Amino acid sequence: MLIVEDEESLADIIELYLRQAGCSTEKARDGLRALDYHDRWRPDLLILDLGLPLLDGLEVLRRIREKDTTPVLILTARAEEADEIAGLHLGGDDYLVKPVSARRLLSRVAALMRRAYSLDGRSATHVGALEIDSYSHRVSVAGTPVDLTPTEYRLLAHLAATPERVISRAELIENAMPESDALERAVDIHLTHLRRKLREAGAGEPIRTVRGVGYSLEADGG
Repeated sequence: MLIVEDEESLADIIELYLRQAGCSTEKARDGLRALDYHDRWRPDLLILDLGLPLLDGLEVLRRIREKDTTPVLILTARAEEADEIAGLHLGGDDYLVKPVSARRLLSRVAALMRRAYSLDGRSATHVGALEIDSYSHRVSVAGTPVDLTPTEYRLLAHLAATPERVISRAELIENAMPESDALERAVDIHLTHLRRKLREAGAGEPIRTVRGVGYSLEADGG
């Protein structure tokens, strides 16, 4: 795991928490080094501060999302809703505001790792041209791979489990990001990215919005 935090004492504490939980870690104290370490090491998960020297954390996240779906937990002192929405828009999977307890941090890390890497049986779900493989956590559209973040994958998998059923934002949060304090608005942001990726892969518009109720996955692709 890569800890991107410019406050050395805090980075050391986070590293201690993670190593006690059995994780291997590396630390970066500025945005440019974070990108270098990410490209060379390809960590399983990134814990990312936003207020970084040399390159802001949001810009680090934007550049990572241009080429990778590494799970990203934003850990920052920025408590404004606008900052959280910006982080989620750029592809952050979860958002925590400092200070945070060891238990809370490790809970979020474990949840993200489960979303990204859990193996729940060799099975695939097909909805129209979509294939959602629950073993490899891979999604394809008529054979074309679609690179999704862990949260995007979980949202799609939950929608695909009961095609055509309208699912509320609250249910999507509970099933796709249960340990998160995410606002319902966060679901809309993740689904916006998910829709764009599916559309670019040739799936059309399979996710339907039912105003005031929620979302459903349509087999005909919209």
